[in-house]
Order: sequence, then C-alpha cells, then structure tokens
Amino acid sequence: MSHAGETGTLFVISAPSGAGKTSLVAEMLHADQKLGVSVSHTTRPMREGEKDGINYHFVSRDEFEAMIGRGDFLEHADVFGNYYGTSQVWVREMLARGRDVILEIDWQGAEQVRRLVPECVSVFIVPPSSEILRDRLVGRGTDAPEVVERRLSEAREECRHVGEFDYLIVNDDFQEALADLLAIARSQRLRMLTQQAKHTRLLCGLSDPTDSSA
Repeated sequence: MSHAGETGTLFVISAPSGAGKTSLVAEMLHADQKLGVSVSHTTRPMREGEKDGINYHFVSRDEFEAMIGRGDFLEHADVFGNYYGTSQVWVREMLARGRDVILEIDWQGAEQVRRLVPECVSVFIVPPSSEILRDRLVGRGTDAPEVVERRLSEAREECRHVGEFDYLIVNDDFQEALADLLAIARSQRLRMLTQQAKHTRLLCGLSDPTDSSA
C-alpha cells in the first residue's frame, strides 16, 4: 500500500546483448514484489508463444506513429525497421501510486528517459570480459556468426556510454549481480525524502512529545 505523498522510483536498466540483463530483471521481479516492469509497445509481429500485453503491446505502425505524435512515449526507437517504445502515461501512473518500475532499454532510450524523468535511477550491466560476452552470444546457438559480430560491435558502442549511468554492475557471478541490483532498489526506498513521505505520522509523533496521535 502506498502512502500519501509517496512516489515510486523509475529504474532504467541497460546492458549490451549477452550481459544477462533479461535474466537478472526476471529474478529481480520474482524476489521483490514491490517492483514492476514496463511492457513496451512494438510494431514487430508477435512471435509464437508471445501474448499481447504480457511480452509487448503489439500495435500497427500507423497506431505507433500516432502515439509518437501525441507524445505518449517516454522513449522510442526504430530497431531494424520496427518501432519500440515505453508508455509515458502508464509509467507515470505507476510511479504516482508508489510503485517502483523497471525499464529495460538501451543507452539511447535511457538518455531520452533521463531528460523527461531526471530523478530516475540508471544501472548499466556489463559482462566480466569481451571474451566471455562472445562465448555467451555464441553459446545461445540462435545467431549466425555475422550477427554475433554485429552484436559485439554494438556492445563496444554501448559500453562507451557507461559513464552516463548512476550504477555499474559486472555480471560475473549471477547471484552476486542479482543481490547488487536488489540492494540498489532497496537503498532507493530508504532515501530520506521517500521515508519522510511514507512515515510522516510516525516522524511527527517522535519529534513532538505533545502529539499523542502516533
């Protein structure tokens, strides 16, 4: 239950492909029930096993472009001919209810979000080495060699922007990286402004001995 004046925190999590971001976020959501994840809108076709509203909100290109025109997105991008975007209305509604929200987006999307929500908390996840990143991408067995090389090139570009983020996590040991992410989320809830909004009555009672309402 949220308290009057209490707002949630927007966590922006970015990483190069193969760093383990998706698996870490899935475990975060399982371990911390106060966290929610934003479901992106996309114009790409739905794949087998996917569900509208669960994996993505699947919309037509015309509908997506109309949403861009209305300023509906916190961030959006054209990735290999398909649009992807984060609903600004949904995110702000969740934050206003005191819910913490995770956005899984690339560094360019993170840059857009920071401009609109400067109080967001951004985290960048990296693999322990470029060699391990290559092994992980090859080990997937889903990408052709040229695709692996392209992803490695993109990873090098993304890692050049690591200094723009608030936190850096090296995903060498999965459980340790998960604990670090959960610690970041928990620490944000313990910030003074958040705690003051949540415990106003308690603090008033403790600071005023004549107040017997606490």
